[in-house]
Amino acid sequence: MRLVQIENHGRRVVALVREPELVFLREADSVLALAKKALTAGHNLSDVVEQMTSEEVLSYDAVYGGQSEWRLLAPIDCPGDPQRMQVSGTGLTHLGSARDRQAMHAATDRQEPSQPEKSQMTDSMRMFEWGRQQGRPPNGTIGIAPEWFYKGDGSMVQAPFGPLPVPGYAEDGGEEAEIAAIYLNADDGTPWRIGMAAGNEFSDHIFERRNYLNLAGSKLRMCSLGPELLIAPKFDHVPGTVKVLREGKILWEKQIRTGESNMCHSLINIEHHHFKFAAHRQPGMVHVHFMGADSLSFGEGIRLQAGDITEIHFEGFGRPLRNTIVKDDPVTTPLRVRSMK
Repeated sequence: MRLVQIENHGRRVVALVREPELVFLREADSVLALAKKALTAGHNLSDVVEQMTSEEVLSYDAVYGGQSEWRLLAPIDCPGDPQRMQVSGTGLTHLGSARDRQAMHAATDRQEPSQPEKSQMTDSMRMFEWGRQQGRPPNGTIGIAPEWFYKGDGSMVQAPFGPLPVPGYAEDGGEEAEIAAIYLNADDGTPWRIGMAAGNEFSDHIFERRNYLNLAGSKLRMCSLGPELLIAPKFDHVPGTVKVLREGKILWEKQIRTGESNMCHSLINIEHHHFKFAAHRQPGMVHVHFMGADSLSFGEGIRLQAGDITEIHFEGFGRPLRNTIVKDDPVTTPLRVRSMK
């Protein structure tokens, strides 16, 4: 089951995707409100959606193609309260991402990470190997903690077709094609997985390459989700394609893979280590958590420019996610903090 959020001059609607149409849901202006309704009633979210379908439909082609007054929103948000959402992620989950990270962080060696010599392993590769050895624990046991990073609050999530800005203080901006899991904490703090969506976990790879300790700062960027949120999708093996288009032509394209069979950490292990922190189980809090990338264009020498379009498509996850790269004006003077004397 796939859902989108759409908006038309202030009117918001959640719609069920039934290709080639969008079916409006009655009295539903956000996926968050739907999820809360399901939790309160003790019903499955998919059952609540089916009960709320209406007779009003819209051409998905028209909305997706920009020929409608309705426009796509990110498939999850916290209307009026973006600080209620935390956006984060786990890296070093895929062999491809480990290979790119090894290349960025190694001083001289650029060998494949499948059998690296221990004396030449970077800290990133050590962490990846730990995940490969202990990231998929048997049922009822706890595996090793994966890498974790913070991206920001809900204000950092851009809608499909929206711009992904390279900040004026940044050195670069690069796509990372991933799946993001989306959660809502119940009133008792129990985290519930609403579903998953395709995402572009945009970050600054040049800044990170200077020193791996710059990873935290490199992730504080806008990202994008959607267009669709999938309720209870299959997440074992998810093939996909990522493209970079420049001036209407494909500059770079690659087949990618995600899903648990392509990851060194299981979903259960990632979720445990994310929600083990009490601060992550605050009632009413929404979490968007990226699950790592298989490959990125930066690792193959591509540097995105203003006007480039990134396109991410995962099989079974709906229509492709597209965003345009923009670059903010350079920051040339220091930000001034005023003293409250």
